[in-house]
Amino acid sequence: MGLHPLEFSDCYLDSPAFRDRMKAHEAELEKTNRFIKELNKDGKNLITATKNLAVAQRKFAQSLGEFKFEYIGDAKTDDEKCIDESLQEFASFLKNLEEQREIMLFNITETLLKPLEKFRKEQLGAAKEERKKYEKDTEKYYSALEKVLNMSAKKKDQQLLEADSQVEVMRLHFHEESLEYVCKLQEIQEKKKFECVEPMLAFFQAVFTFYHQGYELAKDFSHYKTELQINIQNTRNRFDGTRAEVEELMKKIKQNPEAHKRNSPLSIEGYLYVQEKRPPPFGSSWVKKYCIYMKEQKIFNMVSFDHRSGGKTGEPESFILKSCTKKTGDSIDKRFCLELEVADRPGLIITVQALLEEDRKQWMQAMGGKEPVYKLGKTYSKREGIEANLDEVGFSLLKNCISAVESRGITDQGLYRVVGVSSRVMKLVGILMDKKTFSEVDLSASDEWDIKTVTSALKQYLRSLPEPLMTYELYKEFIVPAKCSTPESRVDAIHYLVYKLPEKNREMLGMIMKHLANVSANCKQNLMTVANLGVVFGPTLMRPQEETVAAIMDLKFQNIVVEILIENHVKIFGSAPDGSVTTPVALSSSEPNAPPRLSKRQNSRQNRPLAVYNPSVELQAADCPNSVKDDTSLGSTDSVSSQSSTATNSSTSGSPPEETKNHFSTNGGDLMDWASISRSTMIPWLNASSTTTPTSPSPAAAFSPEGTNSDKSGDSVTYRKAKAVFSCEAEHGSELSFPVGAIFEDVTSSREPGWLEGKLDGKRGLIPINYVEFL
Repeated sequence: MGLHPLEFSDCYLDSPAFRDRMKAHEAELEKTNRFIKELNKDGKNLITATKNLAVAQRKFAQSLGEFKFEYIGDAKTDDEKCIDESLQEFASFLKNLEEQREIMLFNITETLLKPLEKFRKEQLGAAKEERKKYEKDTEKYYSALEKVLNMSAKKKDQQLLEADSQVEVMRLHFHEESLEYVCKLQEIQEKKKFECVEPMLAFFQAVFTFYHQGYELAKDFSHYKTELQINIQNTRNRFDGTRAEVEELMKKIKQNPEAHKRNSPLSIEGYLYVQEKRPPPFGSSWVKKYCIYMKEQKIFNMVSFDHRSGGKTGEPESFILKSCTKKTGDSIDKRFCLELEVADRPGLIITVQALLEEDRKQWMQAMGGKEPVYKLGKTYSKREGIEANLDEVGFSLLKNCISAVESRGITDQGLYRVVGVSSRVMKLVGILMDKKTFSEVDLSASDEWDIKTVTSALKQYLRSLPEPLMTYELYKEFIVPAKCSTPESRVDAIHYLVYKLPEKNREMLGMIMKHLANVSANCKQNLMTVANLGVVFGPTLMRPQEETVAAIMDLKFQNIVVEILIENHVKIFGSAPDGSVTTPVALSSSEPNAPPRLSKRQNSRQNRPLAVYNPSVELQAADCPNSVKDDTSLGSTDSVSSQSSTATNSSTSGSPPEETKNHFSTNGGDLMDWASISRSTMIPWLNASSTTTPTSPSPAAAFSPEGTNSDKSGDSVTYRKAKAVFSCEAEHGSELSFPVGAIFEDVTSSREPGWLEGKLDGKRGLIPINYVEFL
């Protein structure tokens, strides 16, 4: 049962039960007072803890916002760009959330703690004061009453009357105080019901508002979160495929390291121990140095590098080699030694030691002027014993397989991703490629061969071609648009490049893309989206000649190219590209500024960009060697190019792609920067926005392989003069440094794409092709 009400009539009786009921009311108010004090203390602790949480969350958001991912390669996919920006999005979300939390903290103080404290001090504090006054009046009244009652009856009547009169006044005053105190007690008991609860309601309203704002932020974030999940899934799928390819390449290299050495016809590089002579009696010491020898220029570069001291690098050294001789064991107590005679320092002989006898032979051969003959390995088709060609048999196989898939397996889950039994696949390929029996087999009318065997046979045929369907020659040109950030230019570029393919290649590619578009149209049943098909067919339809980790890192861009082909197959294969796209023209009417050159002393390994985009320059795409194996059986959620490939009817002017670079080797780490040669690819589709052809002769056009056939014939060499339009500081001994306006003589094409060779002040060296114009 609750508190008993305090009746005003009981104030006159002032019975023990009345006093007990009054004490119960006082005890309840005291309990309320303690509760508010404790709640106030806990509220302040809550605010402090919440502020600490907010500080920690803001620090966490700051850490997220400051971090950036580094990617392998020279460009990112759309998925990787989204993932790279995701940390900043997360940081922004947390910062917005913390702003709402600060508002909540302010409301807790203003709506909960202050009103409760005010009620405690003004109401409960006033009740305490009333209680003290009431107890004092009680003591005073009952003391006076007892004193009067103890007076002798023999006292004079006048004295007794005066005493009775005083007690009566005190009694009336005491009863008034009692009535007021009882009223006050019951008033506060009633007021606390809303004076205490109303601030709490306001507090919870502030909390609910905070969580509602969090919900609204999460709701706004939901669309981005969904897209990010797709990007992450696509990236994970590509990672699995890339990892499989890298592991396969690693196994091949483990089995036969010599066959996979990246030898260049222009240079040789590796570690040598160089003898450094000291004054007597200290003798000499051998220092390990990473060396690069440029065969044509006979320039020998070396830099000391000690793996045991945390990769400490010394100052680079360079000299021109005059001769190289083998040093025998009779003259030195070391094996695998060579003597190098320096041309630009007469009389100086440098003794070096190779790591193995085979290494010494290679250095001897390179420095003796004999270039090693580099032969590519056997094609996939020959290894598998299959002779596949783009002939009647090949087209028949393709049509037969496509017909079977579309008639009886278009909705099979994992179509083209799930592989068939290898022995049955090879058997079917053998039957379909037999010139005697290929026309007798109808896969669409026979259930003897299951769909996964048919799809595997189709992929097996494509992998078995002497070169990929999209050719080694155009591989790099196809990759460039995938790295370009302008969506429309991707479609236009690939449209243009498809029509550079041989006619049979283009015809077969068109059949495949039309079929894959039909497959992706049934993705709700077969789960094969455009992105999934890109993962499967990317390495099958296009791959570089040379198997390297760098090439494998481009798998994701191969997938993007295939996605664009599938999504835009009607436009790409329906008609040839606009004729205006085929003529390279100026990128811009304004003269570009020369870009900054990278320092040789930079710690981070970076590929050097090739100068600038000169308005009168058309560069030829650099070749890229060997093969990357086929598909990965992985899934994805959405197409990377789906958001960018739809606006194909917009302007055909594309922005230039990121430049592709190439080093002589990938094994040199930071040391490669000072001996790197940049390559660049720029194809005609980049300049579709202009119709003005350059009036001045183009350096690249002057030595175009198509124009002079210089790759096939070395007899005819054109010597011309050129003028520097930008200044350049050489980063390597084989390059020339020059100011604006410098005149070069005897300028010829270099064997390195994107570079010329010329003479300045009696010195001959390499010149960036985009830094000059011909006179």
